[in-house]
Amino acid sequence: MTTNARTSAFDVRLIIALLLGVYGLVLTVLGLFFVNDKDIDKSAGVNVNLWTGLAMLVFCALFVLWAVLRPLRVPDHPPAEESAEESAEESAEESSVD
Repeated sequence: MTTNARTSAFDVRLIIALLLGVYGLVLTVLGLFFVNDKDIDKSAGVNVNLWTGLAMLVFCALFVLWAVLRPLRVPDHPPAEESAEESAEESAEESSVD
């Protein structure tokens, strides 16, 4: 069995990180620059947009870190070919033994 593999180009973790990052950035900007006292009073004195945006940016960073540290590996050839080759080798060995 060969260990050659290539990394997956479309890792779903990176797509999720991109979405979380964009929404988190938008919410953080809204929470920093476009909030008034009336909005904060509605949410019991908490700037919900700011804290939610920061949490989403943290999760974005965690998803990117996860994808970088543990990348997905895609085998060079599908396993079906490998099992067909192995069975052909086994049958060739059996016929040579007889």
